[in-house]
Amino acid sequence: MKILVTGGAGYIGSHVVLDLCDAGNEVIVLDDLSAGFQSSVDPRAEFLKGSTLEKNDLIKAFAFGPEAVIHLAAFKAAGESMTHPQKYSHNNIVGTVNLLNAMLEQKVLKFVFSSTAAVYGYPQYLPMDENHPTNPANFYGFTKLEIERILKWYDDLKGLKFAALRYFNAAGYDPEKRITALEKNPANLLPVVMETASKRRKSMDVFGRDYKTPDGTGVRDYIHVSDLARAHVKALDYLDQKNKSFTVNLATGDSYSVMEVIKLAETITGKKIVYNITDRRAGDPAELYAASNLAEELLNWKAEYSSLEMILKTTWQVYNR
Repeated sequence: MKILVTGGAGYIGSHVVLDLCDAGNEVIVLDDLSAGFQSSVDPRAEFLKGSTLEKNDLIKAFAFGPEAVIHLAAFKAAGESMTHPQKYSHNNIVGTVNLLNAMLEQKVLKFVFSSTAAVYGYPQYLPMDENHPTNPANFYGFTKLEIERILKWYDDLKGLKFAALRYFNAAGYDPEKRITALEKNPANLLPVVMETASKRRKSMDVFGRDYKTPDGTGVRDYIHVSDLARAHVKALDYLDQKNKSFTVNLATGDSYSVMEVIKLAETITGKKIVYNITDRRAGDPAELYAASNLAEELLNWKAEYSSLEMILKTTWQVYNR
């Protein structure tokens, strides 16, 4: 199949492209390289530097003749989205609508969307499943939820079939070491821990140690990026075979506290990780994790690489090069 991947030079996108190429697909990547690296794009894929915000770039991308689109091009920093909502609404929402309209013009009707479990907001119960109410606690989550709503309308009105994949914390690297570019300006816990272990930063902050959790620090779930990549490919296969839209969580069912991550990282890296206990961040719940029974049922997908040990080992092999 010919597939257009937006954001395919980014951290998650490059792993998705790798799996698509391994499965024998023809892939074109559209990426403006604001967060990605062309060197991370599998050499079997075509690369086009460009943006979903530019109509001419989309015309060039669709000249490739894709039969489906996987959309990963988005800004994703929750904190920044609260101070720069205009940046996030323009890039995430407007860019996606441009892409969807280009798809309709070219009669491309299969769309895999990299969404987020941030659409749920504060947990009313745990683990959060797909029936959990959606009430985002940050503007980033709002942009993703708005796109999901638009997708439902495009399905009803134009027959565009979509898969919306919701997940929290992507982490780890390709176990075969085929992707080694570090994320630009990471904000998530795992890369920050590894930057501290590798002395790229002197210390890291732990935001709050007075939560009602076993060790007082926040509890989250983490999913290996290779498991995410495989889920994107399986979602595309499902759309191709069933021609039916769906929304699923991608999660492991396991969760870990910040201190558990730090302690295991110290064991795996053999390095002392210097951290400072600071105040809680506004909007951070004590625990946040999801369930993915529906993904297992629909896609026959289950996380294979997402133990915390595997996530940390494959991340350290990149940071310790």
